[in-house]
Amino acid sequence: MFKYRTVAIALLTGSGLTAMAQTQYDAVRYSDKELNGTARFVGMGGAMSALGADISVMGTNPAGTALFRGHDVSASFGFNSTQAESDFSGNKMTDKRLKASFDQIGFVLSNKIGNRTTLRYVNFGFNYHKSRNFNRQFKSGGLLYGESQTQQMANMIGGAVNSVSELDDIYNYNGSGAGPYSPTSVNYPYLGVMGVRTELVGVGTFQDEQGTYEAPIGWYGDANGYQSREEGGINTYDFNLSANIEDWVYLGVTLGVYDVNYRRSTYYTEDVYDGENGGYYELRNSFRTEGTGIDVKLGAIFRPIDDSPFRFGIAVHTPVWYSLKDTYSSEIYSSLSYDDGTRFEGVESPFDYVGGETVREYNLTTPWRFNVSMGTVLEGIMAVGAEYEYATYPSAELSYTDGYKMENQNIYIDEDLQGEHTVRVGMETRITSSFSLRAGYNYSTAIFKEAAYKALEYNDMRTDVEYENNFGRHTATVGLGYAGKMFYADLAYKYDAYKSDFYAFSSETLSATKVNNNRHQLLFTLGVHF
Repeated sequence: MFKYRTVAIALLTGSGLTAMAQTQYDAVRYSDKELNGTARFVGMGGAMSALGADISVMGTNPAGTALFRGHDVSASFGFNSTQAESDFSGNKMTDKRLKASFDQIGFVLSNKIGNRTTLRYVNFGFNYHKSRNFNRQFKSGGLLYGESQTQQMANMIGGAVNSVSELDDIYNYNGSGAGPYSPTSVNYPYLGVMGVRTELVGVGTFQDEQGTYEAPIGWYGDANGYQSREEGGINTYDFNLSANIEDWVYLGVTLGVYDVNYRRSTYYTEDVYDGENGGYYELRNSFRTEGTGIDVKLGAIFRPIDDSPFRFGIAVHTPVWYSLKDTYSSEIYSSLSYDDGTRFEGVESPFDYVGGETVREYNLTTPWRFNVSMGTVLEGIMAVGAEYEYATYPSAELSYTDGYKMENQNIYIDEDLQGEHTVRVGMETRITSSFSLRAGYNYSTAIFKEAAYKALEYNDMRTDVEYENNFGRHTATVGLGYAGKMFYADLAYKYDAYKSDFYAFSSETLSATKVNNNRHQLLFTLGVHF
């Protein structure tokens, strides 16, 4: 019989296309973009959409490559250092990671049509760059003061069962195959079942106006600890075509192909108690996403004043239409002692008949992006640029592979996300005939609303209940460039800083873990212009 407090250890995995829902946090992870590319582009804060003549601008304003009057080839590489400092109720932790990265390689082939023709140049380009770098390590923990992830487990399973006897059947399910009380049945939330099978969820007696009743209940939390490791990135391959019309109008189009490779492993532990009963448990999650996507970018640059270097640009980026696959597995261990002197610890694997991992394929449509920019050259020695970009995050959409929309998940996207505003400014000044100095700054507003949280479906197979709401992001850059007759070399340094609120589980009264996130990037570019 399902006991009010017993102990077990369970390994729980599933296979097939089970009910594993995606969330608004997944949508943002694969929609967001970072400043990356050539060292010149990064050194100027990416504010080159109207200035053009850099390989990386084909990813922001495709018309920028039309300003090339010669062939260009470049490659970029460097190092990334990330640091996350967490503060949970006064308990502070820091985690760091340093990793080398190959960030960009591309070319532009410039084809001169004529000096007096309406169409002066038609240019073709290709550029690979890493639009997202996921590498990050993070840890947090501290005193819970009664809050517990087990209470979320109890709430999840409580919303799916109709009686204590049903909990009894889930607990006593012998793993002989799929059935009405199978832990992999879509009728029950995976994490709630894991809580029942490991006795992290028991039964409590409650009373209201209707009388006395019994319902699932979790433990009181004493202290917790959390660690995560993220790896991978989004590789972007841009194919560009641009045209120069009378050195007055520049037009361009870029076809973007995206390759997603994301991996995350997490470890969560919690000390729990209930009167004289108590113990601890550990929850491990392994998660990875793979997939591809495609988008189209359209751009134009105008030089409205004759004999003036001033120009302004506009660009529109369609959503990225992604086809993605999530692969997921989890493991839970619990060790609890009771006031009657009974102590349970060991390993129990009642679900060995289930092999492999849980797999879910789905589609994601990312936000639209709109970009306006301007730039000019002062006294022939200083280039300055500025731009504004807006991303329509509430329009992002999750759907199944058959085309049907994930209605509940899309409601959370619309309710919890807001449009992102990004401002970029940058400058480059020549200090000698061969050397230039650069500097730039970006600011992007928060994508998540303050009240955003991760809501899992009643029949969800996912057990990664943690989530993090990022605030506005600041990016500062500096750079140095050398340009010879054919060969050029650039160096850039980028510093990203943003704050976030992290929650190890969902609870209306759980205090946020305050996180300071910092990333340092050193980037080198080697190129040839001919």
